[in-house]
Amino acid sequence: MSVYRNLQETHLNRARASLRQGLSWYGYLRKSGQLSSNPELAGLMKPELEALRATLNKLDSNVIRIAVFGLVSRGKSAVLNALLGDKILQTGPLNGVTQWPRSVRWQPSDKVLVELIDTPGLDEIEGESRADMAREVVHQADLILFVVSGDITRTEYQALLQLRRSQKPLILVFNKIDLYPDTDKGAIYQNLQQLGAGHPEAKPLLPDEIVMVAAEPAPIEVRVEWPDGRVTYEWETPPPQVDELKEIILNILNREGRSLLALNALIQARDAEAAIAQKTIDLREKEAEEIIWQFTKYKALAVMLNPIAFLDILGGTVADLALIRALARLYGLPMTSYEAGKILKTILFSSGGLLLGELGSSFLLGLNKSTAAIASGDNPSNITAFAGSAIAQAGIAGYGAYSVGKAAQIYLEKGCTWGQLGASSVIQEILSQVDQNTILYRLRQELNIKY
Repeated sequence: MSVYRNLQETHLNRARASLRQGLSWYGYLRKSGQLSSNPELAGLMKPELEALRATLNKLDSNVIRIAVFGLVSRGKSAVLNALLGDKILQTGPLNGVTQWPRSVRWQPSDKVLVELIDTPGLDEIEGESRADMAREVVHQADLILFVVSGDITRTEYQALLQLRRSQKPLILVFNKIDLYPDTDKGAIYQNLQQLGAGHPEAKPLLPDEIVMVAAEPAPIEVRVEWPDGRVTYEWETPPPQVDELKEIILNILNREGRSLLALNALIQARDAEAAIAQKTIDLREKEAEEIIWQFTKYKALAVMLNPIAFLDILGGTVADLALIRALARLYGLPMTSYEAGKILKTILFSSGGLLLGELGSSFLLGLNKSTAAIASGDNPSNITAFAGSAIAQAGIAGYGAYSVGKAAQIYLEKGCTWGQLGASSVIQEILSQVDQNTILYRLRQELNIKY
């Protein structure tokens, strides 16, 4: 268990460092005046920067959030009350007792602190606003409990698929098992296990991803025989049956709780940083397009007029690098080392295009541009060969510069989440280290789809 604990602490520290790096960069933008000189951009960034700070505070508090979802009357609040060991959350026979998300603290052991989040039924009135509310809760949650109380309905199945798309670990809780005979209970359990069978978006649930509980068992009539011979009948409420669920949750939290906390924080940071980058790029799209076209024209003109092939390639590469730096200054976004190789390949492709253009011109015209320039004094007709080759190369150079500019835009938008401490890099680092017995390992393939 000490191995798990040390690894979790490493993941938590890496996540903290990643978030602090992101916040320090945007702090630099503010101090350098790049945000004060552009109040519109500063206003657009504010929600994401606040989200980054809140996420870092959550990491520092070491509180793991577990959210419970389900349709109305499935016993969501009762499940949480049973875990808490006290009836803190309101329950009742009427639909929709829980009208808004409510959080309560739960400390199942000395080393684990949990925030349990109760939510309204997913099929209640005002569905769109509740759906928005549910998305926000899912975004904040580190672990999800989805409560059903029998064979799953079509509405529940769609809700379950949607929750699994959120890329969060999920436990399916089969509640109210006290209402079913053992044979029916077993059949329902098997049906729940096969939920993902035949559906491309879902995988079958594993045994420890489904747990059966009776969070608030129905009262049963008990026959009481008294010493004096009297017989009476009384109603007693059996204790909740949630020990298995509690054990599964504790096993997950002890084995990988802090890793889950770190991973969820990094996913939120990645999304916030990507949103900041996208807003910056959208706001400065017109200026960026002008810069790209300006470099495209200059590069094409320089290549067209230059008679030396080697300088075509060298000068084109320098122009491409200058274009990338100009765009980086415009956006004020962090330039990280990740994917620099891809940008370099694009630049080399652009330079390679010049070389191919040079060779193609030589093949078609019988004399390359450089030779034509040298020989033009002896034979004026070679000027025409030089001009044709130069124009072709200028077109290739211009196209290459424009391609590099567009590639740089994508890099600057996505690259802010990469680098040694970029959110996306640390996410992949964590996923590469998780043990096969963890719930994170099962999520690894789904989480990697985005990268």
